[in-house]
Amino acid sequence: MSVLTRSIGAPVDRIEGREKVAGEATYAFEYEQENVAYAAIVQSTIAKGTVRAVDPARALALPGVLAVLSHENAPALPSAEGELAVLQSSEISYRGQIVAAVIADSLETARHAGQLVRVDYDVAEHDVELRSDHPGLYKPDRVNPNHPTDTEEGDVERARAAAPITVDETYTTPAQHNNPMEPHATIAVWEDGGLTLYDSNQGAWRVAQTVAEVFGLETRQVRVISRHVGGAFGSKGTPRPNVVLAAMCAQHVRRAVKLAVTRQQMFTITGYRTPTIQRLRLGAARDGRLSAIAHDVVEQTSTVQEFAEQTALATRMMYASPNRRTTHRLVALNVPTPSWMRAPGECPGMYALESALDELAIACELDPVEVRIRNEPDIDPESGNRFSTRNLIACLREGAERFGWSERDPKPASRREGRWMTGMGVASSTYPARRAPSTAHARAKADGTFTIRVTASDIGTGARTVLTQIAADTLEVPLEHVHVEIGDSEFGQAMLAGGSMGTSSWGAAVVKACRLLRTGETEVSVDTSEDADSSEPLAKHAFGAQFVEVRVDVDTGEARVPRAVGVFACGRIINPKTARSQFIGGMTMGVSMALLEETLLDPHLGAYVNHDLAMYHVATNADVGEIDVTWIDEEDLHVNPMGSKGIGEIGIVGTAAAVANAVYNATGVRVRDLPITPAKLVGKL
Repeated sequence: MSVLTRSIGAPVDRIEGREKVAGEATYAFEYEQENVAYAAIVQSTIAKGTVRAVDPARALALPGVLAVLSHENAPALPSAEGELAVLQSSEISYRGQIVAAVIADSLETARHAGQLVRVDYDVAEHDVELRSDHPGLYKPDRVNPNHPTDTEEGDVERARAAAPITVDETYTTPAQHNNPMEPHATIAVWEDGGLTLYDSNQGAWRVAQTVAEVFGLETRQVRVISRHVGGAFGSKGTPRPNVVLAAMCAQHVRRAVKLAVTRQQMFTITGYRTPTIQRLRLGAARDGRLSAIAHDVVEQTSTVQEFAEQTALATRMMYASPNRRTTHRLVALNVPTPSWMRAPGECPGMYALESALDELAIACELDPVEVRIRNEPDIDPESGNRFSTRNLIACLREGAERFGWSERDPKPASRREGRWMTGMGVASSTYPARRAPSTAHARAKADGTFTIRVTASDIGTGARTVLTQIAADTLEVPLEHVHVEIGDSEFGQAMLAGGSMGTSSWGAAVVKACRLLRTGETEVSVDTSEDADSSEPLAKHAFGAQFVEVRVDVDTGEARVPRAVGVFACGRIINPKTARSQFIGGMTMGVSMALLEETLLDPHLGAYVNHDLAMYHVATNADVGEIDVTWIDEEDLHVNPMGSKGIGEIGIVGTAAAVANAVYNATGVRVRDLPITPAKLVGKL
């Protein structure tokens, strides 16, 4: 195959694009089932206490209602833990917790009946407010997924005391909720001694493993089908309570059951990003070179199970400094359990770090781009290992050129066009480049075509398309000769679509399988967990730089982003068309995080009050102007045989900080508490 006809690097259209546009792609709730029933969730109306009694009489009297499940009659799940121990106790740990489910012949009947179930409670005093001086703060053993909670090298306090330039500021981010277009949905069918789930998720194999354990089954007894997923952003990374509940309901009524989580219910039972309180303390010479970095994080978890977001993780490796410290502290509150949201850890953590770097640059009277370049480390400051590739400086310089950074006036509030104050901001971004063991099956057919099966999940990223490109390139055949099947747990163990490591993990397995076919094999199954890596230990990360222009209305305080530029160094780009979409999508979410997204908690009710898209605002077309993205040519074969790195999350990392820094440049007002709403600016301009 010539270089001109290679599949990798070509802007291939999404293979399933026509199916989706024509409405032919089948999503979880749409699979047809005979004699199907519907389940509706009943949620707790208190934040702490116990269920004293459940009275299903009025619901059961409604025509079409089949059953009402509660802790009083639900099947025992002895292996279920945390949020998956659905209806296993009368204890209430947060408002919105599942306390019952109604099963009926129609969705409308099930939801109506759910309103008729009477639940009586013994109410206890709840605690839902996160603060940095909370008496319940504690140090978790590890932070997500398995990193040290605290790190320290050198003497930060002594270095800061000796530093001529210091920054000591606190930055906060609110609770933010994943809002994929397709809500969480499951169809559960028990048959032939096993369970089949049609489910919207980020990893069918992981769901099958977990659900099998919950119900005391072998993994092979649970089949999970998830061929099309309408977005996820981390919220579908592992099974949520709705999956277990759907299976319980189907088991109880002995027929297929459909259960869809409503948009409002998603705000309590499908995960969210924890709010954070982050104190950044920097010490530097007058030339901007750091002598000390301290990043101390306070965040929340639930009383049901622990989730500790790795918020200060990126600070450990981002910039050179001989004295460094990071800490994480948690408090368990009567709130739902936080979980993954696009770029967990790096996203909120880099907002604080990159905001502090901007404040340092201003204190040193230096250009913010130059301050970042001057603090570029030769090796990973945390591990002491070489970077496999690190092209952050190239991203910063290319971005500055494309954006027109030289036109920026460093004096705040110095540019105005009519009623609009205008400013520019910059921030760096990073995300780990990783891969995990996965399996793949490949078969060569007599007609010269090939079938590849891998339990990948396409959550809107184009995974099905890029895996086809990887297979075609490895086999050296035209793209149309390859058929890739994904989204079925029967295809074997595989990494989920998360941590920006889906394509890296699945692609490595596909390459290995296709290489075996080229040796003459006609059908092979491979497992990359057996791959040996004898190379030196390396720090593997993707990098990027975001530049943003902001306009702020001097009268209303409204902030707008008319244009943004992102430049990324993420290894070999497999598909420029889908990659561009991923970068733009990530940056759009970053703008949304900076200016709009915030889930508000009523401390008296213990409830999130803006629990729908009418009140929880996310950026749409009208909120985002021109976004120009590009990338640095690089190849990193240390990560995977394609030389690529994950790109699904790095776009959001750093973008919110770039917006915040631009707002300061435009107005002279530093907002350290996201989101940057008009109320935080008006009256100060």
